[in-house]
Amino acid sequence: MKSRTFRRHVRESFKSLGRNGWMTLASISSVTVTLLLVGVFFVIMMNLNSVATSIEEDVEIRVHIDIAANEEDRELLANEISKINEVDSIDFSSKENELDSLIASFGDEGEAFKLVEQENPLRDVFIVKAKQPADTIQVADQIEQFNYVSSVKYGQGTVEPLFKFIDVSRNVGLILIIGLLFTAMFLISNTIKITILARRHEIEIMRLVGATNSFIRWPFFLEGLWLGILGALTPIAVVATSYYYLYDLIQLKIPNNHFIKILEFNPFVYQLSAVLLLLGAAIGVWGSLMSVRKFLKV
Repeated sequence: MKSRTFRRHVRESFKSLGRNGWMTLASISSVTVTLLLVGVFFVIMMNLNSVATSIEEDVEIRVHIDIAANEEDRELLANEISKINEVDSIDFSSKENELDSLIASFGDEGEAFKLVEQENPLRDVFIVKAKQPADTIQVADQIEQFNYVSSVKYGQGTVEPLFKFIDVSRNVGLILIIGLLFTAMFLISNTIKITILARRHEIEIMRLVGATNSFIRWPFFLEGLWLGILGALTPIAVVATSYYYLYDLIQLKIPNNHFIKILEFNPFVYQLSAVLLLLGAAIGVWGSLMSVRKFLKV
């Protein structure tokens, strides 16, 4: 396509936006509202996913070794566990280390344990992590069947509903976002339809003088593109500003060592802004494409 022809298409697309002022405003507003909701859902879902991933990574299987097992028995058990395909890592923690960890977890009160001379009642432990957190339960059930295993603990009763909640929240969020995007595409498509109907006589004349299909379609594609981009600017500004202040507020309220951490402002907001801009452009062009294919008989 020649640059002069492309400039002509750009001018025509902007003229069309001006001629259909109210419909243009309505479309931009609908895209703005839609992408604002999408942006909010993205912020919630991405941070929820980040927290969920952090929690999932902390899920581990603690295999308490039989007190009668010797060093050779422990090695055999470790080899059996390592043969499970879903196992990612195995770490050994002696009962002395387990006692030290227990004492440390009590803080100052734990110092009293050091003063009591008695045999260590704890057991040696294998700390096992699955490659995928969702495989934790399956791996734990397999390990429980092995010899020299006294007990297996992985947060039974807590892990199962946690994984289920994470899966459901991710799926619901994805469905809502897709629904909102299709709503925006439908609204832009209707705007382009009205533009095409208003210019049908002009289009017929263009066809009579030999204008090609692509020559007629290009201004409508560009018009959809501008509608999507203009509709994305306000949501980007609102979401970025809100997240900036929200991030500072949460940083003050939640200590750095807390397991709940939201995504850092940079680069998350810049990535989100790029996604919203691309989504705005994509749904604008897609809405225009659907309208042109269905209503423009060329």
